[in-house]
Amino acid sequence: MAGGKLSPRQKMINLMYLVFIAMLALNMSKEVLSAFGLLNEKIEGANVSTSQRNQAFMDGLAVKATDEPAQYAAVKAKADEISQISDDLDAYISTLKSASIEKLEDPSDYEVMDKADFFDQRFFQGDNYKPEGQEFLDKINAYRTEMMTILSDTALAKVAGIADIKKSIESNFATSEVTNRDGKKVEWLNYNYEGFPLVASLTKLTQIQADIKTTKSEVLQRMLSGQQAAALSFSNYSTLLETSKSAYYSGEKFDGAIVLGRTDESTKPNKAELTLDGRKLVEGSDYTFEGGRVKMNVNAGSPGDHKIEGILFYGEGGELTEVEVNRSFATISLPNSAVIAADKMNVVYRGVDNPMTVSIPGIPDNKVNASAPGLSKVSGSKYVMRPGAGRTVMISANGTLPDGKPVGSKSEFRIKDIPPPVGAIRGETGIVRMERGGLEISTVSAVLQDFDFELNINVTGFSFKVSGQPTVKVNGTRLDAAAKGALRRAQRGDAVQIFDINANLAGNSGYMLKKISPVIIELTN
Repeated sequence: MAGGKLSPRQKMINLMYLVFIAMLALNMSKEVLSAFGLLNEKIEGANVSTSQRNQAFMDGLAVKATDEPAQYAAVKAKADEISQISDDLDAYISTLKSASIEKLEDPSDYEVMDKADFFDQRFFQGDNYKPEGQEFLDKINAYRTEMMTILSDTALAKVAGIADIKKSIESNFATSEVTNRDGKKVEWLNYNYEGFPLVASLTKLTQIQADIKTTKSEVLQRMLSGQQAAALSFSNYSTLLETSKSAYYSGEKFDGAIVLGRTDESTKPNKAELTLDGRKLVEGSDYTFEGGRVKMNVNAGSPGDHKIEGILFYGEGGELTEVEVNRSFATISLPNSAVIAADKMNVVYRGVDNPMTVSIPGIPDNKVNASAPGLSKVSGSKYVMRPGAGRTVMISANGTLPDGKPVGSKSEFRIKDIPPPVGAIRGETGIVRMERGGLEISTVSAVLQDFDFELNINVTGFSFKVSGQPTVKVNGTRLDAAAKGALRRAQRGDAVQIFDINANLAGNSGYMLKKISPVIIELTN
């Protein structure tokens, strides 16, 4: 187009045409990426609705199983099993999706999700799968196998529609080889996730979640044969005690309510015969009927446990049905000190967020204030302690009683450093026996054994020593070319050392970890 004996002006015009065509192709690509993103949003929205329906179904089934265990206990057990299998895979995929977009400034900007780097690097290594890729494949296969095993149960196999659901599972969660457009057999994982733009892979994962939730919904509905899970029946309900708070001070009015499992107007008792600690209660002064509730209005009494007993009478089938009442509540004395406790231990650790609970019995969390160097409130009675220098820290808690009187207390906690991490290769510590090839591709890490906190330790480098050869300094978590060269000169049975491991805490690189212990590898070939 720009060749031949053309004038400079014509060559420039032809070049502009080429640029214009390239821009059109680029815009088309961005439109396709956006279309994938919008499709992903639509599927995610449908998944939310399906999850809500499934949860409502499980809640209703739980009520039914409690009321009629002979008929629904077995169904509830199977439903729980199916729900657990489904939720496990769904949660794993959610984690995978979150990891793929965590470095994006705007996860909703689909036009920048045109690279295949994340899943290509996570799942594949040359012609082979990485452990993460094999894990993804194994989880899909495990879900399909476990669901097929459950649905092949003698009782379930006879339920109408289960056979069709099994065929759907076999189809939607198949991981066998796929024939591409050229007629060649391709591994399922490669066919679906290798080389695809990130937004396309995200949409495929969301569709798998949709298949999981839809399958779960269809199975649960078939198991119950379309019946509602929470039909009302007075004879199948026990009474419940509603209270505005968990405990009452001596001398307070007890404002609890005795109700059935459902509190709608249709559950209102015809009459009641109740006693409090053996004393007969009088309608109007001691209790009143409010909707489906029996609202109590009695003195909370002295500190200790108190019993409300008696019978509620409900109309059913033209007759009165009796429902026994046998409930209790506790009255406690006014507090005079706070309760302060570390959720995980009786010390706090430097360099980590230590969860703390600070509360005063009988006082709402919003009326309690706690203070200490490094202490910050999360919500309610939950706090986080980030201790600084020193060996101890004093935490003070203060609150206000309902009558306006202040109450407070102090508690001292010891401050300790994070214990020394232990070097690891392939997740193993100490002396490890492994093959030379395995060592070349294994990852060096550091772990905290028997530590109460889950911390991520990032290894940045280490020293590698083969007997009789110079020490090699390595940057990163795997052997570099120099280290591999030294390894190839080692003999079978030689002990190879990985020491001087450098690492830092994820999210707190300023904290200086103690010296990390080495790991020794005995070569088996």
